[in-house]
Amino acid sequence: MKDKISLIITSLIAISLIVVGWIAGFNLSELQKDTLIILGIICGCSVAYCFIAGEISRNNSQMDKLWSVLPIVYAFVIMIKGEFKVRLILMAIVITLWGVRLTYNFAKKGAYSIKFWQGEEDYRWKYLRAQKPFNNKIIWAIFDLLFICFYQNFVVLLITLPGVAVMESTASIGVIDILSFVFALGFLAYEVIADKQQNAFQVKKYEYLNSGMKLNELPAPYNRGFCVKGLWKRSRHPNYLGEQGIWVSLYMMVIGAGIATYGVFNWTITGCMLLILIFAGSSRMAESISCGKYDLYPGYIDGVFKYLPIKAYKDVGGNNDETVNVNG
Repeated sequence: MKDKISLIITSLIAISLIVVGWIAGFNLSELQKDTLIILGIICGCSVAYCFIAGEISRNNSQMDKLWSVLPIVYAFVIMIKGEFKVRLILMAIVITLWGVRLTYNFAKKGAYSIKFWQGEEDYRWKYLRAQKPFNNKIIWAIFDLLFICFYQNFVVLLITLPGVAVMESTASIGVIDILSFVFALGFLAYEVIADKQQNAFQVKKYEYLNSGMKLNELPAPYNRGFCVKGLWKRSRHPNYLGEQGIWVSLYMMVIGAGIATYGVFNWTITGCMLLILIFAGSSRMAESISCGKYDLYPGYIDGVFKYLPIKAYKDVGGNNDETVNVNG
């Protein structure tokens, strides 16, 4: 119930900020319009590719592979069209580092192949495709086109548009810009740490499992099945917190450039707000899957906040006599 209330509140806040951002209004220069046309063409080609390749190969992770690549392309197009202004360079640096990290992590899961449309599919699409009504091929194809291919491509484009907003700004780099850059790098470092801790846990866990042991036979804390060490002790999704923080930080540069109306709002806030909504839904689905796999996961949900590292998970060590469901 708490999670549902949190999702509703998050959705209402995000939608409210989006509406206010658009009400604040926007005026585009010819340069910005030309840039948006280029970005729109790239986005449209990506939508078409993701849908066609995904339906033919039955691998619906085509957009997942491009999620970390397209923002880099968009950032460089914006930076070049904006004649390498400092803000655009700072944005491109953050986005490139972010993209390299995410691409590397996805590649480690076997997601990329020489035949680009092949590779390991994200487990969430396999899970969702087996659920009603998505197990109907027509309904799934519609969902694939509208959400996986179009909506996600659209959001990936939107999160980079603060660069378009500031590309003609003549305001000097100030405190807000510097803080935005530092915060973005800080959130990126936070994600990297979370990645390393999660990876170390999973590698060790699967070493035990591949040796023939069952999950409930593993030594603590691996017998739980999920990581509750390091950042994961105080946050169920520290990587998601870092991800959202990066794009909110980049939006802050719009404020630093003096482009935002009423000091805060600009229509390009839409991207980071929609991203927050995606993560709200994605985390909910991932946790639903984890609850079905691990008996102790509901207690983890009750004991730790989803994003903010406020409350620590108690009894982090676990006990070998605890029963852990190994189904799935």
